Amino acid sequence: MDFRQLRYFAAVYEEGHVGRAAERLSISQPALSQQIRQLEHSLDLALFERGGKRLLPTLAAHTLYGHALPLLDGLQRTHQAMRAFQGQAQRTLAIGVLQTVHPSLVPQLLERMSRAQPHLVVQIYELSGLEIERRLQGGTLDIGIGYLPPRQPALHGLALYEDELQLVVPRNHPLQAFRKVSLAQAADQPMLLLGEEFQIRQMWQTQLATLGRRPRVQAELNTMAGILDTLPHTRLATVLPGRAQVISDSAELLWKPLTEPRVPLKVGLVYRDAQRQQASVELLRQLLEEVIRT
Repeated sequence: MDFRQLRYFAAVYEEGHVGRAAERLSISQPALSQQIRQLEHSLDLALFERGGKRLLPTLAAHTLYGHALPLLDGLQRTHQAMRAFQGQAQRTLAIGVLQTVHPSLVPQLLERMSRAQPHLVVQIYELSGLEIERRLQGGTLDIGIGYLPPRQPALHGLALYEDELQLVVPRNHPLQAFRKVSLAQAADQPMLLLGEEFQIRQMWQTQLATLGRRPRVQAELNTMAGILDTLPHTRLATVLPGRAQVISDSAELLWKPLTEPRVPLKVGLVYRDAQRQQASVELLRQLLEEVIRT
């Protein structure tokens, strides 16, 4: 196991797809697949299982990813420090993004950022809300994009837009004819949900707790795309932000606004040092507001 294999593994873990990871790493899919097989062979462990069109990490992969990220971050900082002695230092901006806001914002943000700051290296990390806040406090992230308000009092938040939680069901679901679904009705449905480490899951549990209820969890997946790929083949429901519709054009899925009460989601920038990050926060705010308006 070496740093190159760890970097390749982290890309496959984060993308959940060998093709997208290979494109991100600028290598061929067969070469990437071979490196992952060699890593699994050296560890004598399976790191991924195939689930539809995606690769699903095993428990061993979750553990390896947690240990690999600090090593890869440290290696990146070491390279940057050494380049400074050669007059080649690059300015970087490390941004943590929740999986549930990533699909609708990040691609267009990167395009605009490359035009506004062509010499800036933007590092995007798709993380849980808890991990974003932990890394902001530890200094390994500069800014986060997530749900507000931050849970840690040392962090600041700047609102970007509002979304709302919606019920998503397949076309064969008993609630298919409902235009809107009340919280009480949704609470009765067997669910395919994100894991408990995700803020969307935590928000859903908090909402149901106001009714004295708990989610009826039938299955869990750790990626939103995996849930949307799987749902049409079940009679289960899920809850996701309304803007998540951009990553699924499936005619087999129906999105139902939740009512009684509506469940609003406030998305914004999260950061620690307001003075040091002022210029970066303002740049991101302007670019993201352009994306949101389009």
